[in-house]
Amino acid sequence: MAAAADPQPYRVEMASVGNEKSDATLAASSELLSLRRSAPVSPFGLIARARSDQSRLKTVLESFGYYQSRAVVTIDGMALDDPRLGDLLGASAPGATARVAVGFDLGPLYHVRHIAIEGTLSAADRSAFGLAEGDPAVAATLIDAGARLQTRLQEQGFAFAQVDAPVGYEDATDPVLDVSFRVTTGPRAVIGEIHFVGLRRMHEKFLAKRLLVHSGDKYSPAAIERARKDLSTLGVFAAITVQVGTAVDATGGVPITFDCRERARHAVSFNSAYSSDLGGTVGTSWTDRDVFGGAQQLTVSGSVINLGGSATTALGYNTNIKYLMPDFGHRDQSLQLAVGAVQQSLQAYDQTAFTSGATLTRKLSTHWSVSAGVSASDERIYQPQATILKQDATKYYTMIGLPLSVSYDSTDLASPLDDPRHGMRDSLSVTPTRSIGHPDATFIIDQLKLADYLDLHPLIATAPGRSVLALRALAGFAQGAGEFSLPPDQRFYGGGSGTIRGYPYQAVGPQFPITPQFPTSTPIGGTAIIAGSVEFRQRIAANWGAALFVDGGQVSSTLKPLPDVFRIGVGGGIRYYTPIGPIRLDVAFPTKRYSTDDESFELYIGLGQAF
Repeated sequence: MAAAADPQPYRVEMASVGNEKSDATLAASSELLSLRRSAPVSPFGLIARARSDQSRLKTVLESFGYYQSRAVVTIDGMALDDPRLGDLLGASAPGATARVAVGFDLGPLYHVRHIAIEGTLSAADRSAFGLAEGDPAVAATLIDAGARLQTRLQEQGFAFAQVDAPVGYEDATDPVLDVSFRVTTGPRAVIGEIHFVGLRRMHEKFLAKRLLVHSGDKYSPAAIERARKDLSTLGVFAAITVQVGTAVDATGGVPITFDCRERARHAVSFNSAYSSDLGGTVGTSWTDRDVFGGAQQLTVSGSVINLGGSATTALGYNTNIKYLMPDFGHRDQSLQLAVGAVQQSLQAYDQTAFTSGATLTRKLSTHWSVSAGVSASDERIYQPQATILKQDATKYYTMIGLPLSVSYDSTDLASPLDDPRHGMRDSLSVTPTRSIGHPDATFIIDQLKLADYLDLHPLIATAPGRSVLALRALAGFAQGAGEFSLPPDQRFYGGGSGTIRGYPYQAVGPQFPITPQFPTSTPIGGTAIIAGSVEFRQRIAANWGAALFVDGGQVSSTLKPLPDVFRIGVGGGIRYYTPIGPIRLDVAFPTKRYSTDDESFELYIGLGQAF
C-alpha cells in the first residue's frame, strides 16, 4: 500500500487523427498531457485521469463531426477497465515510468442533411448564413453560422436580434445531422441618446463633436465599435467600453453609453540608444496629454547626443517643445507647433541651430494623409575643411521652408515603434526653401521613401507574422542649388542606420581632398541620394528574433538611375520583443572601406526596427 501512494511517473503517446487542427485541439484538451508534470498522481489516480480523458477526448471528436467516435486509452498495454491494472501499477518498481497510449476510432464524419430556420428571414439573410446542406457537421462551423447571421441582423438595425445555439438531431441509421436554428429579430432600431461617463478632464462637447456615430443613425454594432476605437486614438484614454441599452425606448432608439477611463495626465519617459558611429544618446521627455480638455498635447524633450562615436567630435544636445492640437478646424486635422535647438559636432561639420515650425496634417482615409507647413531655422555651421576649396569655414544661415508631404501607411500599427509585419509605409515630400546666408540660395528638396513588409508565412509554412521580408527604398534630390551653395545640413549623406549600415554616419558620398592639414577623409555631402535595403526578420520563441540584411546606396552631385559608386553593407542582428517595441542590436560590415583607418564594422542598438 505504501508503494501505491507514491507518485506514478508516466509518458503519453497520442496518435494523430490526420488533421493538424484536430490534433492540436485534442492535445490541448488532454489532462494526461497538461497535468503530467505539474500534478503528479498515484497509480489509481492515473487510471482515474485516463478515464476522464477518454470522455473529454470523445467530446472533442464530436465537435469535429465524428459522433460515433471513441477514444481508447491503455496503460502499459492494458485496458482501463482491466481489474488487474491498479495492482500491477502499484507493484511496479519505484520510479518506473508507465506508458499511456491514446488512440482514436473516428467512425464516419457526419454531414448536415437539412437546415431548419425558425423565424422570418429574407433570401439575402439566408444566403449570408454561410452554411449549406452537405457541409461537414463540425460544431464550430454550426456555431459560427449562427453568429454570422446574428451579426448581419444587428448590422441591419435589429439591435436585439437573437440566434439561439443550433440544435442537432442525429439520424438513427445514416451519419447525418438535421440542424435547427431559432431566430428572433425583434424591432428595428436606431441609435438613441449617447452618454459619456467617467470623464475627469476631457470635455464631453469635444468628444460628442468628434464621435463617428450620432443619435438617429441606424443601429450598427460595427459603427459603434469604430467610434470607440477612434476615440481611443486620441491618446487620452486608458480604456473605453461601450454599454448598450437593454431595450428600445419610446422613440425607437437604443441608448449608448461610452464608459471612459482617462490616463494619467502627465507622463515622463526616458530613452537611450547607441551606435558605434554616432555614439550614445540619453534623453528624457515630459508630456501633458490633455492641456485644455480637448486632447491637446504638450511635449518637452531633451537629449544628450554624440557620447563618443567614430563620426562625432564632441558632445551635443537636441531639445524641442511640441504642442499638438487635434481636430484643428476640421475633424481628422491636426496642427503641431514646434520649437527646438540642436548642437552637434560631426566629422562633416559642427552645427548650432534654433528651429521652429508649424505643420497642418490632414488624415484623408485610414491609410492616406497629407501635411503642409512652414519651418524656420537660424544656424551656425563650422566646416574647417571648406577652406581647402577657398570657402569660409564658418557660415551663418537663416532658412524658411514650406514642407509639403503625402503619406501612405497600411501597417495598421498604433506606434511607429511597433514591429511591422505587413503592409507599406510610403511618403513623398517636397520642401521649397529660401536660404539667406553666404551665398543666398533658393532650392527644393524632394524625397521619396518606400517601405514594404511581406509576411512570408504562406510561402514557408510558419505562423503569421513570424517570418517577414522588409524592403526599403530612398531617393532624394535637391533642385536649384549646387553642392556648395546648398547649406551643409541640407545636403544628402549616406551611411548609418537610416541609409547604409556598415558605413559610419555621413561617410558615404563625395569627400573633401586629403591635405597635410586635413589628412583624413571628410564628407562633403551631395545633392542626390539613392539607397535601398532588404532585411529578413524571423521571430524565435516568444520574445526573441533575428535579422539578416543588405543595405546599399550612393550619394552624388546629380541623381543617377545607374550609380557609379555604390556602397554595400551587410550584417545581421538579434531582437528582443517588448510591449513597447523590439529592442534591436545590429552588427553591419562594409564591403569596401574608404581607407584602412575606417572601422571594420558598425554596431547599432536601439528601440524599434531599423525601418
